[in-house]
Amino acid sequence: MTHPEPETTPVLALEGVSKSFGAVRALRGVSLRLYAGEAHALAGENGAGKSTLIKALAGVHRPDTGTVLLDGEPVEFHGPADARDAGVAVIYQEPTLFPDLSVAENIFMGRQPRRALGRVDHASVRRATADLFARLGVDLDPDQPARGLSIADQQLVEIAKALSFDARVLIMDEPTAALTGSEVARLFGVVRTLREQGAAVLFISHRLEEIFQLCQRVTTLRDGAWIASEPLDGLTEDDLVRRMVGRDLAELYPKQDTRTGEVALSVRRLTREGVFTDVSFDVRRGEIVGLAGLVGAGRSEVARAVFGVDRFDGGEVEVLGTRLKPGAPSLAMAAGLALVPEDRRAQGLVMDMSIERNIGLTGFADTTRAGLMNRKAERSRSVDWAVRLQVKYARLGDVVGTLSGGNQQKVVLAKWLATAPQVLIVDEPTRGIDVGTKAEVHRLLSALAAEGVAVLMISSDLPEILGMADRVLVMHEGRLSAELTRAEATEESVMAAATGRTNQGSAA
Repeated sequence: MTHPEPETTPVLALEGVSKSFGAVRALRGVSLRLYAGEAHALAGENGAGKSTLIKALAGVHRPDTGTVLLDGEPVEFHGPADARDAGVAVIYQEPTLFPDLSVAENIFMGRQPRRALGRVDHASVRRATADLFARLGVDLDPDQPARGLSIADQQLVEIAKALSFDARVLIMDEPTAALTGSEVARLFGVVRTLREQGAAVLFISHRLEEIFQLCQRVTTLRDGAWIASEPLDGLTEDDLVRRMVGRDLAELYPKQDTRTGEVALSVRRLTREGVFTDVSFDVRRGEIVGLAGLVGAGRSEVARAVFGVDRFDGGEVEVLGTRLKPGAPSLAMAAGLALVPEDRRAQGLVMDMSIERNIGLTGFADTTRAGLMNRKAERSRSVDWAVRLQVKYARLGDVVGTLSGGNQQKVVLAKWLATAPQVLIVDEPTRGIDVGTKAEVHRLLSALAAEGVAVLMISSDLPEILGMADRVLVMHEGRLSAELTRAEATEESVMAAATGRTNQGSAA
């Protein structure tokens, strides 16, 4: 699918590029053109070839066939340094700065201006850094240590470093995954400034709304093949999803009609001083209840307190009539409660352990006899759930950190579903995973509800809340501000309650 492109020569381009790793064809005849002053989105599911394409542009991988063009001329990058010297910079989701050096020292590491006798000219380094931040329109202290900087500020330091190398092409790989709404807005402001200054930007994100908000053109990949390059003007999210996965957006939310049963989770007047106050709600068997609200509203903190990770100062939590003791996750698990946390890497998985062992972490009581691990039982349990959730892996003994984000999320789900929970709390269940895997996770949650599991789903993805929840609870500044039925819940009603502009419904 081709559409008219700018008549100027692209700054950087791929023409018919293919790349294989053994029997796996990661890219198959892919073409891409990046123009000065334009933000170009790269869309596709995990495994579509996005990472391989980025590495071909950045000099990490050399194409098997096809051509890389710089200003219209064929070029061979023999490594990342060649690409960097040609003006190509990659900004990753989690930057890697030297924590004990200042911001300015990180930017000019190894190439600081010198004074007489070879001493570093620190004043010049600070001035140059301040000039770079002024060019980006951001306020950061050049002398501030990198340690303690937020992910958003670390990314700005990486962008400033790229500008110090006179980068003309900025490749941004999932830069917003760990950012708050205000940090995303600031980053987008910086990207627009760079575009106005003539940079070409390649933007990769699983958040479709961000692609439409920031970019002018989009290239879509599916299974390593080029599907389309086209202007975003006139496209809809449904159009883009159809190109990415070959099916409609409506199929992302396969909500089954279920019959709700008895109250499985009852929360009454739960309070943690300074965090949330007087929170009360019920979740019934067969029901998916969405917990919505802006970042910082207290949603995750309520979930952690309900599960016992954090203690609460007042209130009660009951699971199927059993009152839970504050700060006792093991008792919560024994009562039938499971929590899939928001940060799967830090809180949901042991990244250096195998897939098999991670799935088995919640099953020691079932797979241990007289203090000895029954490896056969552990493997059987892990294989069963890996197959049921369609986890894509080479071997169960592989380290879980080698999996894609979507498959890591499936391992976290497998770990908790193996406990046969009566109540499942999922915090941002599809953050950072592609649309195809999102549909699989949604289908799984819907099937669990149909089997009688009570599901509390915390999500910042409003279409996900509206598409999957039977009821929506909305939090604002540590309090429940609304309870909405599925029919009452719209983007306008949820956002009004999340921002404190209304008090719809009635808290349970």
